[in-house]
Amino acid sequence: MEALFYHKIDDEKVKCVLCPHNCIINNGKSGICKVRVNTKGILISKNYGIVSSIGFDPIEKKPLYHFYPGTEILSVGSLGCNLQCAFCQNWQISQTSVSEFGRENSFYKPDKIIDLALSRKNNTGIAYTYNEPIVFFEFMIDVAKKAKEHNLKNVMVTNGFINKEPLNELNKYIDAYSVDLKAFNDDFFTEYTKSKLEPVKESLLNIAKAGKHLEITTLVIPGLNDNPEEFEQMIKWIKENLGKDVVLHISKYYPTYKLNIEPTSIEKMLELNKIASEYLNHVFLGNVVLAEGNNTHCPNCNEILINRSGYFTKLESVNKNGDCTNCGTHVLNHIN
Repeated sequence: MEALFYHKIDDEKVKCVLCPHNCIINNGKSGICKVRVNTKGILISKNYGIVSSIGFDPIEKKPLYHFYPGTEILSVGSLGCNLQCAFCQNWQISQTSVSEFGRENSFYKPDKIIDLALSRKNNTGIAYTYNEPIVFFEFMIDVAKKAKEHNLKNVMVTNGFINKEPLNELNKYIDAYSVDLKAFNDDFFTEYTKSKLEPVKESLLNIAKAGKHLEITTLVIPGLNDNPEEFEQMIKWIKENLGKDVVLHISKYYPTYKLNIEPTSIEKMLELNKIASEYLNHVFLGNVVLAEGNNTHCPNCNEILINRSGYFTKLESVNKNGDCTNCGTHVLNHIN
């Protein structure tokens, strides 16, 4: 499949403009993502239709807590990534090429994805996840268009490192974004992800301006991105630019891939949760078990609207319009 968002430099070289790396790729070589390959002056999406992982998940697992809570979503992943995170949890599929993957019977046509999504009654739609969906852009767009025809929702779990034009195209079809905001300093991005912070901030602003449902996840890594002052700067930026109702997930780090640092302490998680809760209405802790759970409360009267125990979700004091039944405050825009 010929890739979108590139142009030829000469007969042998192309420039990919899908993400801010803007890779210049020689004939026979790939970009940083390992899956967009220059074949005699034509950029080919080598991972088109290649599915590494597929299955139904609770939508809360994405994580999305305020987008059709309590439903399932069909999760689909491919290969490759445009970042090189030292702490990647899915490095086996994100940091590989199609030839290195080599699994048989992994090709799916878009219609096959749609048929599977429609096979479950409680399924909300399709989540493009597991590896970075930006790098299987062409396949995602083809599936997302068909999903819209069947009233299925499209969800993208992403690092947000994408150029403006392709993101604008995605905004036509994606209903909700779960974006990893990995830190709030560029040195972290450069050293530990081989990317930059500013394009991710620009993507977040773009998504919010487009009126899409947005939730943000920050994986807290001890000694690298857990400075309270820097974290507070990030939270202030979120509130001022994206709004106080944007859902934030603060996630606990465990050693993985190339990074062998001790897991995040519960004390640090609670410290950052307290800071975030001073500015944002909906803050949740991920990868930890809390006695009080990760319930959604009404920001006005503190009534429990959504009760959560693990991935079990129960709607409580909230009506079908997303209003708190105790005080009438509108809280949720997307409920089943």
